[in-house]
Amino acid sequence: MNISYNWLREFLKLEHSVEDTAEILTELGLEVEGISKFESIKGGLDGVVIGKVKTCKKHPNADRLKLTTVDIGNDKEVQIVCGAPNVDSNQTVAVATVGARLFSDGEVWTINKSKIRGEESNGMICAEDELNLGNSNEGIMVLDNKHKAGTPLSKIFKIENDFILEISLTPNRSDAISHYGVARDLRAGLLQRGEKIELIKPSATDFIVDKKSANIKIQVDQNQFAPRYCGIVIDNIKIEQSPEWLINKLSSIGVSPINNIVDITNYILHDIGQPLHAFDYDKITQNKISVKTLKNGTKFTALDGIERELTENDLMICDGNKPLCLAGIYGGLNSGVTEKTTSIFLESAFFDPVNIRRSSKYHKLNTDASYRFERGVDPNTTVLALKKACILIKETCKEAMIASDIIDIYPKKIEEKQIIIRFDNIENLIGEKIETE
Repeated sequence: MNISYNWLREFLKLEHSVEDTAEILTELGLEVEGISKFESIKGGLDGVVIGKVKTCKKHPNADRLKLTTVDIGNDKEVQIVCGAPNVDSNQTVAVATVGARLFSDGEVWTINKSKIRGEESNGMICAEDELNLGNSNEGIMVLDNKHKAGTPLSKIFKIENDFILEISLTPNRSDAISHYGVARDLRAGLLQRGEKIELIKPSATDFIVDKKSANIKIQVDQNQFAPRYCGIVIDNIKIEQSPEWLINKLSSIGVSPINNIVDITNYILHDIGQPLHAFDYDKITQNKISVKTLKNGTKFTALDGIERELTENDLMICDGNKPLCLAGIYGGLNSGVTEKTTSIFLESAFFDPVNIRRSSKYHKLNTDASYRFERGVDPNTTVLALKKACILIKETCKEAMIASDIIDIYPKKIEEKQIIIRFDNIENLIGEKIETE
């Protein structure tokens, strides 16, 4: 399991280094097997700054080259030879200074002081593809004039630099299969060391229902397999690329971004440990979600395009008797979010771990969702996860509207366990007396 150090610090204001953090987590039983560095742009744009083109004239010895004078901050102007057709005076540009290293197409370039056709060149005015900031290579990247000369480009494009902790998680630690779960455990360890540190709990205080236009019902036939099942409808969705911060978050832990809706569900899963699933609402033809098992041999085509035969033990999310999703494991090919989706039904549930494990193993499907459900998620996070997702969806889809109340089918509340500890039993077990306080 990959845990982002920066993400972890959203729940704990850590002052420990990433190495110290890894050591503490390992002592707590969350063994850190490795630490790797993540940069949203390789090299982090180190040595690339904002430049102001003061002069631009034809190169005396080359028809297709220009000779420029560029202010790169700190009262320093440098001469740079540039071959871009769109370079001109009074432009704000990105300059790779002498010594900078650029990573592009698997190659590394070091910017050196050089002479080009007899004229000195001290740096490079860059196109966006040379900096991995886009695909255009038709000319240099021209930026807003509001940026000050000498400003590191990494500050303007908010380059994400992070450390990733690779944690080997034992099957009994389902409480720690998320950034919040790891943060909660880490805080306990720090408190044990006498360090006072606040845990910033996830919240969704900004959640509101905009309108109640969606008329959807939920029926759970097998409560023993789905003790808690929640859902909500969101209208005016626009499927598009996720914002940069979300792409960086997922990419840092090895999750490939897909689109804003799917990415938000993946973000919530890794943030607080609750899997979510988004259905195209318009493909639910009967305005009713049925959570039930189907008869042996029922055909179901999943997102991977493979048709499978269901067993009578497989819990399914259905539109009437039409299977839409293998509950807690894998979505259906014809009910998922596509670029044409404009409304979604968003599901959040607590499924029986034994049932999920049985279906997952039978169908040989191991997903991020099944990995968590078969170990047991927290039934108290289902509604919180929906609310957090709704808030994020409205942030990324400006026209999106929450079109129903949260429907929460929870006939028998799962009570929190009360654990009685006897001090004398502890002392007898470990052979040492610990002060009661």
